[in-house]
Amino acid sequence: MRPLPQLARAPFRPDRPHAGAQAPCENAVTDTTVSRRDLLCTIAGCAAAASVAGCTEPTHTDFFRSHLHELEPDEVKALLADLEQEYSAKYGKEVTVGMTEARPGVSFAYALDLSRCIGCRRCVHACVKENNLSREPEVQWIRVLEMDKEKGVDLHHANAYYDAETVPRPGHFYMPVACQHCRNAPCVKSCPVGATWQEPDGIVAIDYDWCIGCRCCMASCPYGARHFNWAEPELPAEELNPKTHYLGNRPRPKGVVEKCTWCIHRTREGLYPACVEVCPVGARKFGDLNDPASEIRYVLENKRVFVLKSELNTRPRFYYFYGV
Repeated sequence: MRPLPQLARAPFRPDRPHAGAQAPCENAVTDTTVSRRDLLCTIAGCAAAASVAGCTEPTHTDFFRSHLHELEPDEVKALLADLEQEYSAKYGKEVTVGMTEARPGVSFAYALDLSRCIGCRRCVHACVKENNLSREPEVQWIRVLEMDKEKGVDLHHANAYYDAETVPRPGHFYMPVACQHCRNAPCVKSCPVGATWQEPDGIVAIDYDWCIGCRCCMASCPYGARHFNWAEPELPAEELNPKTHYLGNRPRPKGVVEKCTWCIHRTREGLYPACVEVCPVGARKFGDLNDPASEIRYVLENKRVFVLKSELNTRPRFYYFYGV
């Protein structure tokens, strides 16, 4: 085989550009400093181009409103009114968007009795209906896992696709898993834009209008409790729950993350989450940890409770126990 010819190299001359390099344009911008105004205009232009490709058309408010925590009361009121008008027009019915604040001194927690749960998945379906979850593509905030009693709590060998018509199966028990509303939440720490945080009453919330869809929170959640809307959620108008909360069950757009909110629109008004009400065997307990007479306080004081993946120090507000 004949050897390849050696290519001659031009000597390096620091005072001259490389032979293959382009001469700089006289009008080229050499200052790499970008102002905030220029950056926002560029982002708005890119988003506008994306809207032509089928995304929701952005508005001025989408790009220039402040973080929810920085808005004045009048601005929050105007924001909610705009959303109510948008949803009412879209679904052809009156929709309310509330912003009920956390009640002072309240600290929510949840407990689930594994000895009672029968795996019927009624909690899953009630959650979908109450919280306006997408029907297609299907989104479910609660996963019910079927496990072998001999192996105990074994997430690696759990079955999430069992036949709910044949439950409870002999030799098995059932463990529902959703957002744990951790006190030391990895999702809150990993969000680069502050779109998720823990409220004073313990609920970990998401601002869907502030979420950029990077999914860092999904990667950091050890419980698989967060879900991404890959497509525009499908929610039939006749199935819409018109009573919504800004941080909860209002209709979500494509490209954002969502999760269980403990039915924030209900619990902050003194009601139980939908999953607690629908459970046919009373396996679910919810309440205020600071209330000595609450069910959740009784469970934590009198039952041997445990949390999922305690070694990760996420400090969940969701507890499991065996009542019998």
